[in-house]
Amino acid sequence: MTTLFDKTAAGAAGDATARSPLPRPKPVSVNGVVIAHAEIARETQNHPAGKPVAAWLAAARALVVRELLLQEANRLALAPQPLTDPEGRRETDEEALVRQLIAQEVRTPEPDEETCRRIYAANRARFRTSDLYGVRHILLPAAPDDAEARQKAKVDADAILATVHTEPESFARLATAFSACPSAAQGGSLGQISDGQTVPEFESALAELDGHGLIETRYGWHVVVVDQRIAGRELPFEMVHAQVAEWLVTRARHTAIRQYITMLAGRATITGIELAGDASPLVQ
Repeated sequence: MTTLFDKTAAGAAGDATARSPLPRPKPVSVNGVVIAHAEIARETQNHPAGKPVAAWLAAARALVVRELLLQEANRLALAPQPLTDPEGRRETDEEALVRQLIAQEVRTPEPDEETCRRIYAANRARFRTSDLYGVRHILLPAAPDDAEARQKAKVDADAILATVHTEPESFARLATAFSACPSAAQGGSLGQISDGQTVPEFESALAELDGHGLIETRYGWHVVVVDQRIAGRELPFEMVHAQVAEWLVTRARHTAIRQYITMLAGRATITGIELAGDASPLVQ
């Protein structure tokens, strides 16, 4: 199978007849204002992706959106009024113009109580206190990409779990001897933990664990004992009204910003890239 690399190598050796020049990418521009490839390349660091081309496209779209907004701010003759945060960091003039434009041109309706109650009723499981767990664990560490170390950690964890099963009182001693977690100094105790206090894969497995068992995470294998489980409780509407309203406002604002950008893009001449509807860094 002939690859582009093969053709390039052949051309470098002098086979000019077998080589065809690669087309140059079309310049990315907004209403005639070109966004330099070097600028897009610098922006890619803010758009991590699995493939370089995906990062480049995301960066290009973000810069196109910024240019659209800045051009509109200039058309409306907005003067930048940069803000400074409590830590002393000051907005750039461009950041200020984008913020001011959005504040002036994008309107977000406030949700009424009936809408908030409807959302609350349809999503009751989201509005509850977290489950609490009293947990002890022993961590047998292994890097995620080290299959051999993972297998050894699993074998060691199985052996420790078997001992804990027959000799529950040995857990603290085993934690002190084998656990790579600082909790080893407390006999493996993590105290009471709830959502967000450990990595997601540990939390999801913990919810399914019955008494004791093994959990695999990015850190390795854990021998886990659940001493206590306190189920969360549903919160009444009155306690979460503000939270529901804020969520609705945020969702509506994201939608309004996307629509506004789509409107600006529809009036503009954009070359070199297709502007996706969710390309704005404002709505991430």
